[in-house]
Amino acid sequence: MIEETETIDEFLAGHAHEVEEALRKAAALEIMPRWRRLAADEVDQKSGPHDLVTDADRQAELYLTDALGALLPGSVVVGEEAVHANPASYEAIRGGTPVWIVDPVDGTRQFVHGDPGFCTLVALAHHGRVLASWTYAPALDHLATAIRGAGAFLDGEPLRAGSPEPGRELRVATSHPDFTTDEQKSALLGLHIPGVAPRPCGSAGLEYLAVARGDLDATAFSWEAAWDHAAGLLLVEEAGGAHLTRTGEPFHITGGNDLPFTAARDAATARRVTALLAGGAA
Repeated sequence: MIEETETIDEFLAGHAHEVEEALRKAAALEIMPRWRRLAADEVDQKSGPHDLVTDADRQAELYLTDALGALLPGSVVVGEEAVHANPASYEAIRGGTPVWIVDPVDGTRQFVHGDPGFCTLVALAHHGRVLASWTYAPALDHLATAIRGAGAFLDGEPLRAGSPEPGRELRVATSHPDFTTDEQKSALLGLHIPGVAPRPCGSAGLEYLAVARGDLDATAFSWEAAWDHAAGLLLVEEAGGAHLTRTGEPFHITGGNDLPFTAARDAATARRVTALLAGGAA
């Protein structure tokens, strides 16, 4: 087991490219051969019609669990499908062991419908702090990476989120209604004002990438699952953005956040969105 963050930093300096290779191989072997070729018996529902799982999700997660665990001995993997089968395994995120947080197919609904807007998300965290992340969209041929303190990159080029243009409507991607409580729906209604243009989100990972690229101004999400957020939040941070909950605190992957929360292109936009979610003035 790795005890010191410096050891993980050394690992990232020497082996980050091997994580990229693992993502590409998982996609090439388990995801892309099934894209637009799924049989009916390869798709199941979990909690409802918008919460799907496919053989691509299951097999890609198994591949990444083996590959990532071998890259960093002593680490553990917390994957979406493994947690669905054994919810107690999620607790590893709160422990002291280095943990890989994996969403094998983020945007499964898009994947099932043959849309290219899906990705594979991997983050490496320690003591609840995300240290590195990878966002791979194989159908779009994009790979975004971030290492804490070293910047964010898309296909090898630096990412800078920038700030929204003054006077333009604020573009915000929001949670699907199926994944919000009545209280959260009420909070999200705070975004329905002149000067703000909310829309339903697609793949969370690709929405975070859009914020990091400056193509989207902010998100407003109402669920905490770390596999959806860990990679993207670090990507946005390292691109110069910020994330806040309604109490004004940064989002914590270990949970206990006041939802909905936002990730935004800059701190001022994050504060504006959280004020609207909390019922304040823009």
